[in-house]
Amino acid sequence: MQTLASLINAIPPLDDNAMRQAQTHLDGLLKPPGSLGRLESLAVQLAGMPGFYGKPQQAKKAILVMCADHGVYDEQVTISPKVVTAIQAMNMLRNNTGVCVLAKQAGAEVHVIDIGIDSDPLPGIFSLKVARGSGNIAREPAMSRQVANALLVSVITHTCELAERGVKVFGVGELGMANTTPAAAMVSVLADASPADVVGLGANFPADKIAHKVAVVQQAIALNQPDASDGVDVLAKVGGFDLLGMTGTILGAARCGLPVVLDGFLSYAAALAACKIAPGVKPYLIPSHFSAEKGATIALNALGMEPYLHMGMRLGEGSGAALAMQLVDAACAIYTGMGTLAESNIEL
Repeated sequence: MQTLASLINAIPPLDDNAMRQAQTHLDGLLKPPGSLGRLESLAVQLAGMPGFYGKPQQAKKAILVMCADHGVYDEQVTISPKVVTAIQAMNMLRNNTGVCVLAKQAGAEVHVIDIGIDSDPLPGIFSLKVARGSGNIAREPAMSRQVANALLVSVITHTCELAERGVKVFGVGELGMANTTPAAAMVSVLADASPADVVGLGANFPADKIAHKVAVVQQAIALNQPDASDGVDVLAKVGGFDLLGMTGTILGAARCGLPVVLDGFLSYAAALAACKIAPGVKPYLIPSHFSAEKGATIALNALGMEPYLHMGMRLGEGSGAALAMQLVDAACAIYTGMGTLAESNIEL
């Protein structure tokens, strides 16, 4: 079995020559150079990814939704019943949730993964579960480092298997009641920010109780003392299984030289951890939308990224990733479908 180190050491760099050729091609299309803005830079980024190829209608897309429960739920940091995690996971199999509807429109498949739901096995759902929910980070680590390492290897391996079966564009999503609390703890540590500046309302948490949620995050960090320079340590101590699962998907996509479209705040936390574990993943990240969660700006600044969409969304599930996958298609479409200035005898 491969180790985490061997997997992340195999992440290829982007092909600079391919990107230069892509930029030259774009500059010669039927338009003023640079006039399609960030669609052009996205096309160049995609061209540099060694595992990505094909026209948009041929690029198989998959959103991996990591579903897990959290021990910190017991600290009353959410108003949603814990059972909603399992219920909503099953709803995803019925294709009637937000991410499912948007993924269908984008031509993407939704892969629902039980990576730690506090329930018996759910019929029809792929399982990587090692426990029924993570530890309560306000009282103990979310998981051991040994479990974190092994689970990251499992997710990376699964992601690479999907790539071998033809997936060319990955998206990340999550589902788990109370999961904005560990996400805020991770962002606070990895972005060196005060919990008060990153803790938000999540799924409509009462604004008058936000101080309690901040205190829980402060307690989790003080108790567990996560090492900000070590992404695995942060995931194990103040993260959770769904956050780790997204991190593994990011690492796995990069390992295969393929793009991975982020979602919102939770995925920012996972991306920060992934970049600490393997800095070479960053060129493979495509930020989808600007999350309405409070700590979004801090997390994105730490990543050095500007999202493509500003929609005021905070659903999660991978809904923003599904929406932005259509931008990936658009970037491919202009690259492969537009005529050239030379063909029309136009000189600029």
